[in-house]
Amino acid sequence: MKNADHRAAIPNPALTAFGALIGEWKTTGTHPQLPGKTLHGQASFQWLEGGAFVLMHATLAEEGFPANVAIFGSDNTRKEWFMLYFDERQVSRKCEVSFQGNVLEWWRSGPEFAQRYMFTFADDGNTIVSKGEMSKDGAQWEPDLDLIYTRIR
Repeated sequence: MKNADHRAAIPNPALTAFGALIGEWKTTGTHPQLPGKTLHGQASFQWLEGGAFVLMHATLAEEGFPANVAIFGSDNTRKEWFMLYFDERQVSRKCEVSFQGNVLEWWRSGPEFAQRYMFTFADDGNTIVSKGEMSKDGAQWEPDLDLIYTRIR
């Protein structure tokens, strides 16, 4: 069998803004179901296939928070971004994504619940503050996982 052609393993111009994520991050945060507890973890973002996509890995060192992986991509004709998510529970989801200025957002509406996250980048690019929310009925939103990302490299 002939080797696959890798000419498409090049930077995707639609993902240029995601370069701000590339690197290794430590995370600290809170969850409303664990009041007074600080959660610790890590996340990494890297270019996949020469920049055609962005790959994310994330973990929290607390029972009940699954390790996960996600791939960010784009649809250039629609000028849209999306994220495909998968975790160790075998949960997979597709999220819509927006990246405007220093704010990255992703969200999904599912039959069982909806979630949304907003990531705000500090001016120096080495800190990201994320706020999560979820809704069980699509109308009332409540706090979910909040994290602070600090760049380690």
